[in-house]
Amino acid sequence: MTETVYQSISPSDFFYRNREIAGFSNPSRAIYASVRELLENSLDACEVHRVPPDIYLRLTEVEAASENGASIYTMRVEDNGTGLPSDQIPHSFCQVFYGSKYTLKQARGTFGLGGTITILYGQITTHKPVTIISSTGGDIHEYEMMIDIEHNRPIILRHKVIGNKKGWRGTVVELQMEGDYSRIKSRLLDYLKQTAMVNPYAEITFVDPSGRLYRFERGTEKLPPLPQQVKPHPHGIDVENFRRLVAITDSKNMMGFMTSHFQGVGSKTARRFLEVADISPKARPRALQPVDIVKLVRTAKEYEAFKRPDPSCLSPIGEELLENGIRKELGLTKDDFLKVVTRAPSTYLGFPFIVEVAIATGKSIQRQFKGGTTIIRFANRIPLLFDESSGVIWKVVNRNIHWDTYKVTSDTPMVVVVHVCSTKIPYKTVGKEYMADQPAVEKEITNAIRTAARSLRLFISRSVRIAREKRRLDIFGKYLPKIAEFATKLSDKEEPPDIAPLLAAVGQTIPEVEEKIKEMPDIGGQSS
Repeated sequence: MTETVYQSISPSDFFYRNREIAGFSNPSRAIYASVRELLENSLDACEVHRVPPDIYLRLTEVEAASENGASIYTMRVEDNGTGLPSDQIPHSFCQVFYGSKYTLKQARGTFGLGGTITILYGQITTHKPVTIISSTGGDIHEYEMMIDIEHNRPIILRHKVIGNKKGWRGTVVELQMEGDYSRIKSRLLDYLKQTAMVNPYAEITFVDPSGRLYRFERGTEKLPPLPQQVKPHPHGIDVENFRRLVAITDSKNMMGFMTSHFQGVGSKTARRFLEVADISPKARPRALQPVDIVKLVRTAKEYEAFKRPDPSCLSPIGEELLENGIRKELGLTKDDFLKVVTRAPSTYLGFPFIVEVAIATGKSIQRQFKGGTTIIRFANRIPLLFDESSGVIWKVVNRNIHWDTYKVTSDTPMVVVVHVCSTKIPYKTVGKEYMADQPAVEKEITNAIRTAARSLRLFISRSVRIAREKRRLDIFGKYLPKIAEFATKLSDKEEPPDIAPLLAAVGQTIPEVEEKIKEMPDIGGQSS
């Protein structure tokens, strides 16, 4: 009889065995996931320092493709962010589930995998160490490291301290990895373009394996406000979180506990809530029994008198920056239509979120995307390029909105941009590619698109009227000379009348008609 062996494994060992759930399912997706994780780490580091990001990314082929189509590449990412303290560098890059993002505020990364899973993948496909160079403005620290996969800890192979007379601040990550750039090239360039779209204050430079340089230039120096760390909201608490708060609290009674550890809970609200939960305001938190904690959590989820969650933990792009980024990356002109809408903060399951939507159409869109609707999705400023039809955004655009109400046909060239920011994006997978159907989120996306679509309907109506008036005036200008000629013959005159002033007047009338139509009110139907 075979003996059953029981064992535990470390987090890094788990992702070594199951790296596909973090987006590293094949060599091409590995390139995409690595660029994404390292680039987003750099953006976060720069925003914390409140400097417009300058990010340099280079991918160099060092070993030609093998039979499976994969090559060995050196990936190098440089940024001008905050840098890391020397003692934090080994754990931040070579320990899974170690980082600065496990707080209640909006962040691009929420799983603590980012750079670490990229380094892990590079190590298991090339057995080469990663080089990290970083400085917070003082000495420059250069580390060469690998990951102890079995024990989830860094192995420091070399640590060098370098003087920093110029006061450089930032981080450089360089590693080797197996990948297939040719298969992911178009998606990767789309990712970089869309990242530049929602981060118009960033300068991103990419050099591909063939040496071709792509530069996504900065459109503004203005940065969005930083999200603030907040206390948990009672609607979003669970039994384990509640138990942890009880274990660390200094509060002597439940009144103090509720007002100290939860956002938007004052003494009156706390007293009323505890009364509904049948818990004495004078009870000691650490004397609570498990049954009491369960009762408190269940009551909190159903109690409707709590204030809405504090949105200061969120950092939406903002209408000005989003418009700047879209115009820059889509090359829109003043004649193209663009409407940006930012909804008021809302909540789902106790987590605050904000929806931002933009709709663009016009000749510039037609040249790039031909006909039909193109959806560009973002979550916490992260482009979502895969599994589009599985997410709630696709559902809203293609099922919830009756586009014919807004005079949009199946051939209308249109781009719909949707961004959702939250302390907890309702992703369906660890790979963070699409959002689940949360009713509150779906409703906000639907309402935001409808608001933008009403302006789109007005634009289309006016465009149709302008085109009709132009055709009428063009016909007038075309046949006026012939009318003058026939009139001359009928009147037996030798010289036709001078129609040049009249033709000039027709030419001057066209822009006047355009302005007049733009001032006319919309007479379209009601929104769906």
